[in-house]
Amino acid sequence: MCLALVACLVGGCGPQQPDRNRVTIGAIRWDAWHVPAAGEAHGGDGGPVRAMEASLNPKRYRHRAPFFARVDTNDVLRIDGYTQAIVDREIAFARAGGIDYWAFLLYDEDNVMSQGLALYLKSGRRRDVNFCAIASPGTFGPGAQWPEGIARIVRLMREPGYQTVCGGRPLLYVFRVDDKWIKAWGGPEGARRLFDGLRSASREAGLGDPYMVTMQDGSAAEGKRMADAIGAEALSDYARSRGEAGAPYSRLVEVAREFWEECAATGSGVVPLAMAGWDRRPRVEHPVPWEPYQKPGVGLDKFYIAPTPEELAAHIGEAMEWAELRPAQCPAKTVIVYAWNEHDEGGWLCPDLGNGDARLRAIRKMTESRRRSRASGGGH
Repeated sequence: MCLALVACLVGGCGPQQPDRNRVTIGAIRWDAWHVPAAGEAHGGDGGPVRAMEASLNPKRYRHRAPFFARVDTNDVLRIDGYTQAIVDREIAFARAGGIDYWAFLLYDEDNVMSQGLALYLKSGRRRDVNFCAIASPGTFGPGAQWPEGIARIVRLMREPGYQTVCGGRPLLYVFRVDDKWIKAWGGPEGARRLFDGLRSASREAGLGDPYMVTMQDGSAAEGKRMADAIGAEALSDYARSRGEAGAPYSRLVEVAREFWEECAATGSGVVPLAMAGWDRRPRVEHPVPWEPYQKPGVGLDKFYIAPTPEELAAHIGEAMEWAELRPAQCPAKTVIVYAWNEHDEGGWLCPDLGNGDARLRAIRKMTESRRRSRASGGGH
């Protein structure tokens, strides 16, 4: 265990000192490792945590499982998180690894998928790592529920440690806006009213206009169309790949890099997406209940080879430099990483059973090298 992490766990790390000239690192959180609900049987279809156990249980995939997983006396992978202690340790790991904030994909507050965010908000260590929200289609609901959805977002933005950019504006990612979603909101006018209402509520709370970033699949041009529809100022995505067969990680880096350039060509702002990996083979072998389209074994050859910690850190560093060199297009001065904990899809920074915190240690080493270079005048 690295010394920086030991210091965090034993003595605590204070809040990170803000540096408005530094590009920050965010990591996406999809919190499927919830405490199982009553009646959820191991290996059954009783919710995401049980699906994760099944997909990661084969021995060739167990190294990916999060550090709080265990193998029981029957040689079966068990995941019994979350607990407050687990989330507190995650905060310490992220802080020691140089992660500035987590972007939580939102679910209804009473959904088990919201346990990670709830425990983060209760943590006494939460100020060591900031957070922000990824608004999903269910966040706002139909028109009658808009006020509740907007109020929830604003409550989160008022929380201590909510990530801000551009001189104090709350950062908000908006997941997968599409024509179907806009139609459900009453068409373009309804969609615009919804987000104008969110902006107004944020201003009335003294928070200013949110800096909204669409996470859009498909082309960057399509992302720009959707961003314009809701008044978002920047483009990004949740994850990117091209379905290549057993391709090296360097190809996935190229996919991400090309996406940055495509987004920039639209004239929109950009939050560069860095990919920690893409390898869905666990889900292909053991399809999860919420992906009924996935047939067992179909597409098993489509994956990217996992990066070394150093390769991953270099990719994140390149995304940071790309943003740093384009202040007009990247005023938020941040990058977003897929992901903190998408272990079965192949994108994770969270320490795992195989290599511990090696990825985070490499990222820390990279960020410290960039900081020294800036201090010596070698940076941009």
